[in-house]
Amino acid sequence: MGSVTTGKADRAWWKDAVIYQIYPASFKDANGDGLGDVPGIISKVDYLKDLGVDVVWVSPMYASPQVDMGYDISDYQDVHRPYGTVRDMEVLIEECHKRGMKLILDLVVNHTSDEHAWFKESRSSKDNPKRDWYIWRPPRYAEDGTRLPPTNWRSHFSGSTWEWDEGTGEYYLHLFAKEQPDLNWENPETREAIYENAMRFWLDKGVDGFRIDTVNMYSKGVEYRDAPIINKNAFEQPAFMVYCNGPRIHEFLREMNNKVLNHYDTVTVGELPHTPDPQHVLRYVSAGDRQLDMVFQFDIVDVGQGKSYKYQGVDWKLPEMKNIVAKWQQFIEGTDGWTTAFCENHDQGRSVSRFASDAPEWRELSAKMLALMMCSMTGTLFVYQGQEIGMINVPRDWPIEDYKDIESQNYYNDIKREHGEGSKFLEYVMDSINKMGRDNARIPMQWDDSPYAGFTDNTDGAWMRVHELYPEINVAKQEKEPGSVLNFWRAMLKLRKEEGDLLTHGAFELFDEENEKTFVYKKTRDGRAAVVALNFTSEEQGVKIPGEDLKIRVGNYDDVKDRVAAEGDKRVLRPWEARLYLQG
Repeated sequence: MGSVTTGKADRAWWKDAVIYQIYPASFKDANGDGLGDVPGIISKVDYLKDLGVDVVWVSPMYASPQVDMGYDISDYQDVHRPYGTVRDMEVLIEECHKRGMKLILDLVVNHTSDEHAWFKESRSSKDNPKRDWYIWRPPRYAEDGTRLPPTNWRSHFSGSTWEWDEGTGEYYLHLFAKEQPDLNWENPETREAIYENAMRFWLDKGVDGFRIDTVNMYSKGVEYRDAPIINKNAFEQPAFMVYCNGPRIHEFLREMNNKVLNHYDTVTVGELPHTPDPQHVLRYVSAGDRQLDMVFQFDIVDVGQGKSYKYQGVDWKLPEMKNIVAKWQQFIEGTDGWTTAFCENHDQGRSVSRFASDAPEWRELSAKMLALMMCSMTGTLFVYQGQEIGMINVPRDWPIEDYKDIESQNYYNDIKREHGEGSKFLEYVMDSINKMGRDNARIPMQWDDSPYAGFTDNTDGAWMRVHELYPEINVAKQEKEPGSVLNFWRAMLKLRKEEGDLLTHGAFELFDEENEKTFVYKKTRDGRAAVVALNFTSEEQGVKIPGEDLKIRVGNYDDVKDRVAAEGDKRVLRPWEARLYLQG
């Protein structure tokens, strides 16, 4: 197998970068109001530099009514006042740049808030100049005269994607909440306003690029046909196969590059859901076509989710995850595309709880095992806040009232209405929300063991409930412990830099793919190799390590080198053990 990229001289800076995602509401509160803010981020810039971060990605901090935690933007050129000001953002950009780090923002331009001035104009009358900046359609009518939405599409947040507007007698489209109307990308005037207001404004302030939200949903065609019926008991149906990856999407992204991005030194990473075909993904990330630098492929974080309904969780086995990892590690080999490595973000449960074990005796080993796995993956590495200290999911006994997320709340309430309070099905859905709910990633960052985990000094507490285990899992405690999860992440990120040719750019080969207990793979480049062996169980597992002349480089047990020397050819991994061997 060959390597996946050309020589060092031809590499873009972002390929070797470690990108750290910050969720502003939950990272650090500097002004004591219980909510995270931009000055709080500024206060932790040195912490991020010491961790080994190259790029800071700030999730939406724009002016917003916060129906969907800032993904409903009312003004692209302003900051949500509780988070700070535009000047605070300018200082954050400066402070990152001073330390040799870059900063990227979320670009959320599939939709705006219904409080955005553009939408207020659009809905004011059918002949308003901005009417066509959003997607308006007349109703359909059933045989009995009942008014129906233009299509049967189901929103990501439950219910229809169409909201009736009494004032103008038409429906507007919202793939997400009704307060998030979709912009009409078919209109060139709309696109130019997006480029000017949401992109150039921030790029001119020194922002180094964007994580682009729902990037494959801009082109929905013009036909608006019904989705196939999957659930016969409901009018609304999952419709991503109709509105994702539409006919003009690649044209729109090329235009975005030609008109905006090519004029700056930027990096772009697209959120690309519902796109399982690697050949299709390559169309987005081919360097020759210049659409996106890389994308997030969601197969890895979709493991265990229900096929039609996310919070109807299903059991999964390790080979499923291994094959997903292999697929997206290998799809760029022999191409001019690039990939990403991640297993957490603001929309997912914590990786230790989902993919390993958050039991007290195993959670630190599990967090280190996943760190070693992620740091040995090809592609640009993304780390989500709290992942570096092994933060875990919220306890199962938290009631739904302690969850803030619109997605979880809406789905729970739908099921409660349908099946009743106390039903077994509702408990099953609550199990799934606990495992995969977005709030798991959104609870306050755990900085120390002072009240509210050092996130805030507000005597009334944080905006969201803090995890009870914060005295045990926090940054300050782990800073002092040489063998902590945090210090293991620091060491692994350093090793990833030292062995970048092999770990970040090497070709990936999977071994023993049907084994349900262990995950073994090899990375190769320029005659050198690394072998990674992971035990995904709480029992010892024998394992075959492919290759000769292998020397143990690092593991998540402190005595790994002595253990390897003593065991000879009979390799046995301890519970949740991870090892990285180097060859040549």
